[in-house]
Amino acid sequence: MTQNLPRRSGLSLTSLRTGILSASILSIGTVMVLLPLLIVVMTSFLPAGSATGAFWPQQGWSGENYRQAWLGGRFFLAFANSTLVALSVTALQVITSALAGYALARLQFWGRQTVLLIALATLVIPFQLLVIPVFLVLRSAHLLNTYGALILPTAANGFGIVLMRQFFLTIPIELEEAALLDGATRWQMLWQVLLPLTRPAIVTLCLFTFIGEWNDLFKPLVFTTRPELITVQLTLANFQEQFTNNWPLMMAAVVISSLPIVLLSILGQRQLVRGIATTGVKG
Repeated sequence: MTQNLPRRSGLSLTSLRTGILSASILSIGTVMVLLPLLIVVMTSFLPAGSATGAFWPQQGWSGENYRQAWLGGRFFLAFANSTLVALSVTALQVITSALAGYALARLQFWGRQTVLLIALATLVIPFQLLVIPVFLVLRSAHLLNTYGALILPTAANGFGIVLMRQFFLTIPIELEEAALLDGATRWQMLWQVLLPLTRPAIVTLCLFTFIGEWNDLFKPLVFTTRPELITVQLTLANFQEQFTNNWPLMMAAVVISSLPIVLLSILGQRQLVRGIATTGVKG
């Protein structure tokens, strides 16, 4: 026993050094990530006309920039449009991804692997490459300058399909067999048994989709011209054009537009991590 003491103390010292090194690296990374955000927030509270480097103004902090940004940028209308579009796209992607993911994970049909490969291939194709055919389809359907132009092009997504398929594969098939023996139909088994078990994957898909739609500038810029359909990202683009030299006002607009995303990320962080970790278990 006396011979093991030095070895144990050596292991403890090594573990302590490893822990200190890991904590130092994580602390440095945290500072590097949060420092730009802190600069943006502090700049947004600078009084009008202050230099951007004056983080401690003599005349004190001011919240006037937020009032001017909210009123001048028509953020109420922009928030309403972005929320409507993001929620609609998120709901449609959850439905389409759940149906397609379940079919690819459980049903046996001809061409299943081909459909899966096509869904995977769409992950490497940027939406910008499809803008011309999508524009022509929307124009022929008389959907330009409508909410349909902002919602329908991304109602289905290959990432969501693959994500839900991977999660369905982690669910034991015995649960489905038991539900079928109890007289449940395929629809009942999917909506009442399987979907409640896929909550982490659904939350992950909802967060990714909502954040992506909230931050989307391309679709509103190309498919709409009506001022009534302005979104948050279009508002920020207008701010950049109109108030190029007024950095405190621009930073206030950035903070306002980022608040919903930050709150969603904080509330869904645990489910997001679990969903990403679980969907890579089985393929």
